[in-house]
Amino acid sequence: MLLAVDIGNTNVVCAVYDDQKQIALWRLPSDVKQDQAFYQNRLTQLIDDSDKSIHLDGAIIASVVPALTPVLDGAIASVTGKQAMIVGSADVDLGIVVNIDNPEQAGADRLVNAVGAQAAHGLPSIVLDFGTATTLDLVGENGAYEGGIIAPGVNLSIEALERAAAQLPRLEVRSWDADLPILGKNTIAAMESGVFWGYVCMVEGLLERLRCRYGDTLPAIATGGLAPLFNGHVIGITTVDPDLTVRGLVEIYARNKG
Repeated sequence: MLLAVDIGNTNVVCAVYDDQKQIALWRLPSDVKQDQAFYQNRLTQLIDDSDKSIHLDGAIIASVVPALTPVLDGAIASVTGKQAMIVGSADVDLGIVVNIDNPEQAGADRLVNAVGAQAAHGLPSIVLDFGTATTLDLVGENGAYEGGIIAPGVNLSIEALERAAAQLPRLEVRSWDADLPILGKNTIAAMESGVFWGYVCMVEGLLERLRCRYGDTLPAIATGGLAPLFNGHVIGITTVDPDLTVRGLVEIYARNKG
């Protein structure tokens, strides 16, 4: 079985796969204050508490938090007895072309998503990732990563409002109704309209511009922890694949082991 680990800015997503079948999925906090022992103990506990018989014989890591990469790498080695593949290492081949000015600047998660799109969805396509940041990336017909867009995530936008405006309260991220009024009649309602409808309009506008430039029929694959909040509200999302990143990790592992 394979342990696929996606270290993001908010969560560490750990998925166990038996070939192409997902056996378990866990989320841990991305906390640079924690040491290897913390993650080692949490992983051990999760594996022991699982109702599945889990025997790990390999691991792969993608990380956008450099400080946590060696911490999780050490924890995984202690738990599994295996050295993890690390996306971005010279000896790990993603099997895709990266068509941007400085390929080393591309986030590991975005490249892994491109591989996931190539492996599990039709190409070319747009990958829309709702996470700490919201990113839109274009994966070409041949699977190449062609570049993308980075915008603040919903939580970052709310935190910026709270920090910059002393009289505005803290807004909680929740599942907003599709009939949320565009015109707020109180402070909270006005903020919710700005965050929700503003975000919907931003994403829809970016999708429209990408399609006008690169193809009207480009499908858009939504992923990331906040994707369910906007699925059904954003016109233009073709499908939601919450496991796109770990699917990409499974594919990269298979390509390199093969």
